[in-house]
Amino acid sequence: MSIFPKISLRPEVENYLKEGFMNKEQFNGLSVPILQHPDLQDVLLIPVIGPRKNIKKQQCEAIVGAQCGNAVLRGAHVYAPGIVSASQFMKAGDVISVYSDIKGKCKKGAKEFDGTKVFLGNGISELSRKEIFSGLPELKGMGIRMTEPVYLSPSFDSVLPRYLFLQNLPSALVSHVLNPQPGEKILDLCAAPGGKTTHIAALMHDQGEVIALDKIFNKVEKIKQNALLLGLNSIRAFCFDGTKAVKLDMVEDTEGEPPFLPESFDRILLDAPCSGMGQRPNMACTWSVKEVASYQPLQRKLFTAAVQLLKPEGVLVYSTCTITLAENEEQVAWALTKFPCLQLQPQEPQIGGEGMRGAGLSCEQLKQLQRFDPSAVPLPDTDMDSLREARREDMLRLANKDSIGFFIAKFVKCKST
Repeated sequence: MSIFPKISLRPEVENYLKEGFMNKEQFNGLSVPILQHPDLQDVLLIPVIGPRKNIKKQQCEAIVGAQCGNAVLRGAHVYAPGIVSASQFMKAGDVISVYSDIKGKCKKGAKEFDGTKVFLGNGISELSRKEIFSGLPELKGMGIRMTEPVYLSPSFDSVLPRYLFLQNLPSALVSHVLNPQPGEKILDLCAAPGGKTTHIAALMHDQGEVIALDKIFNKVEKIKQNALLLGLNSIRAFCFDGTKAVKLDMVEDTEGEPPFLPESFDRILLDAPCSGMGQRPNMACTWSVKEVASYQPLQRKLFTAAVQLLKPEGVLVYSTCTITLAENEEQVAWALTKFPCLQLQPQEPQIGGEGMRGAGLSCEQLKQLQRFDPSAVPLPDTDMDSLREARREDMLRLANKDSIGFFIAKFVKCKST
């Protein structure tokens, strides 16, 4: 994972994390390091360390759902609503082993579960079984405080929320590839929850205009909240369908609200809705073939709108958090054929690997893409002794490559002839 503080405040944030917060996130003498990214000066890296092999499993168990399991692997504690099952005599203060029910087969309130489950680590119960399954209105507080997680990944909940934003590394990279400049007008076409939107505004030093669109009202409100929390005034967020963002009549736009006149934006980010197959961790596979196939047509509608809204010589960045050829390289090949005005561009910095073969792109074009493939990253031995002896360079290499699956393509729109 990575965090981007406001670059002018990075030294202060880094010192706070190293000297204060991160020293509290120690397990058996091992602290999680804070690393400065070598190419992105506003990004700090926090490597996720694990899996830890020598955690002793307890007789007392709790079962959580797959989504709760994902959160625990990313550093969260277990909150009461996420607990599906608990051992019969579990009391507050007990040391218990936590498992994820990855197939969704465990019945709510069961006293034991022998189905398929994945060990997440040990924790201390904050509540008794009776309190959790009392039948009273659902509890919302912490249910289990994780003390020996399988993966060391500190929680950043409420940690310097006005100064930093937690993101996966490729997500932070996208804004740098877009390279927004002060004074420009930028469109984030599918913006929620706003991590990239706020990063773009920060890179512009909050000078210019960043328009953020999303179809879901609650998500748009979250973008506004994040902008307010980070003190960014250049962001304007609207609840609007990006496929309909182009004004069809040529009446002059006086309000600055969607839909917009063609060629209105200097740069556009299309972080497209996708099948999300690159997301990690993921404790359960819920995709159907029909669902996965539905994304390519939607992405093309959004891409078409983006090309129309982009000024000549403007920059368009297309990204997804999935790994399929159809949603990534095939979309690039389609775009280059459909829109002769677009030229594929090299990206800076280049951290990910090159594109995947199979979509008809040339070797040179594949080198201009960035694809993050976690399966191609050899992970080091992660027992406690080897981690204590790990060199900083090794930890940096791991944090820079062990990411979610992700794809980035950058285009420039040629001048009209």
